[in-house]
Amino acid sequence: MARHLITSALPYINGIKHLGNMVGSMLPADVYSRYLRQRGHEVLYICATDEHGTPAELAAKEQGIPVDEFCAQAHDQQKAIYDGFNLAFDYFGRSSSPQNHEITQEIARELKTNGFIEERSIRQVYSNADGRFLPDRYIIGTCPHCGYDKARGDQCENCTRVLDPTDLIDARSAISGSSDLEVRETKHLFLLQSVLAGEVEAWVDERADNWPVLASSIARKWLTEGLHDRAITRDLDWGVPVPADTWPDLAAEGKVFYVWFDAPIEYIGSTKEWADQDPENRDWRSWWWKSDADVHYTQFMGKDNVPFHSVMFPATLLGTRAPWKKVDVIKAFNWLNYYGGKFSTSQRRGVFTHDALEILPADYWRYFMMANAPESDDSSFTWEHFTATVNKDLADTLGNFVNRVLSFSKKRFGEEVPAGAEPGEAEAKLGEEVARLLAEYEAQMEAIQFRKAAAALRALWSAGNSYLEEKAPWLEIKTNPEGAALTLRTAMNLIHLYAVVSEPFIPTSAKTMREAFSLENDTATWVTRDEAKSLSSVPAGTPFTIPPVLFAKLTDEDLESYKTRFGGESE
Repeated sequence: MARHLITSALPYINGIKHLGNMVGSMLPADVYSRYLRQRGHEVLYICATDEHGTPAELAAKEQGIPVDEFCAQAHDQQKAIYDGFNLAFDYFGRSSSPQNHEITQEIARELKTNGFIEERSIRQVYSNADGRFLPDRYIIGTCPHCGYDKARGDQCENCTRVLDPTDLIDARSAISGSSDLEVRETKHLFLLQSVLAGEVEAWVDERADNWPVLASSIARKWLTEGLHDRAITRDLDWGVPVPADTWPDLAAEGKVFYVWFDAPIEYIGSTKEWADQDPENRDWRSWWWKSDADVHYTQFMGKDNVPFHSVMFPATLLGTRAPWKKVDVIKAFNWLNYYGGKFSTSQRRGVFTHDALEILPADYWRYFMMANAPESDDSSFTWEHFTATVNKDLADTLGNFVNRVLSFSKKRFGEEVPAGAEPGEAEAKLGEEVARLLAEYEAQMEAIQFRKAAAALRALWSAGNSYLEEKAPWLEIKTNPEGAALTLRTAMNLIHLYAVVSEPFIPTSAKTMREAFSLENDTATWVTRDEAKSLSSVPAGTPFTIPPVLFAKLTDEDLESYKTRFGGESE
């Protein structure tokens, strides 16, 4: 079986993430990783918090604590939420780790040695009150286009126009609030992307046909518009320091690497963090170094991250002239909006991950988000849609099937799977249908098409309900008890099959379904076509219990309370 390296875009350290962040990177990566593990592949799923950059420093300053302390607390807070969503990372690291510092600095040295980093003088805003140069995001003022008075020096959050700090009206320091600013000359390091553009384009041409159109089109748009040399250092106190042995003057000035230079390198750094926990049994280089032949690397991210992963990070690795593993497939997602508008932390509009877990179990959210993943277009979360999906798919189609089969069988045949008659035409027809739908589910998961995979999974659940309605054991038992027992035994085998194949989407509920049956040596990780056709994994005489309700239906009162708490229309 293949070795699969999986990474999802690093969640930024500043603030709890909303559902759009979750569905665009970490959750689909988890679903795919779980599926691959069940199919027998060796999988390494790596993620981390992205901890450098201006917002982390500003957030720490606002809380009145050192930035390293702020990041440590925020990392633990985010990790607890991701554990609550049952994200099965092999390792969840930190971009501020010593391993990432070491590897980032080494990659920068290699790029300089090969002539792909250049030191250049630029003009930059200096704050006399703070005694330092200010990165663009440390400068705030009034947007000249829309009049928003808290626009940043790189972009106006209100009208989204890209800005230069000198564009701002009444510009001031985000640190001290001082408007005593001037433009001075300073030096920074630039990655010569223009020199590497041909190599990056050739690399993209080799691989992008295997990417979803969203990812490949963004990459090719950037290449068509031309790659420009990019500053990869900033004037910050917090970040990966420019190494003094290579750039002594810049190191003395306290320059650190730009967050978008070191953040993708943390995929490698986090793998080394993982390996360093058990160095005798883990080899990080086997995943990242000369590994093209046996490692398949898939990245998951929102569409805004695609340029950095399809252009800047590959350019960085190509420029080292070292045999780093580069991505095979970029799976990109569009936006998940909230009632057609943006999620907003400041306005408390939309559902954020900690709130989601507070009101409902993780499986409700996991299933809904993947069944409605924004793969082809932006999609919109509404409480009406969420409630309808939970009630129809999870409560009625799956949960009700499990409950009524087990409850009726216990009532009429006791607490063991009944024997009954030999399978007949209806069971043969069901087996063929289940095998067909399972093959469709597998095909869509292999293609990393989550909405279609969820539809195939839902169709599998529906097949059980159709079979039950056709056989009607509650009527059948009156004239043909052996036939009713067969129907229930077959349905219980469907429950076990659902437990196995639903695990990537709803792991907690899948475990509950599976544990309903006291099967010895129940170690099956997947279901073969023959097993799907025969539906005989749970033999007669197997003890079973009735689990608690898997999915509670959401009421009109629930719906209204959620809309009141989180907002129910775009603004």
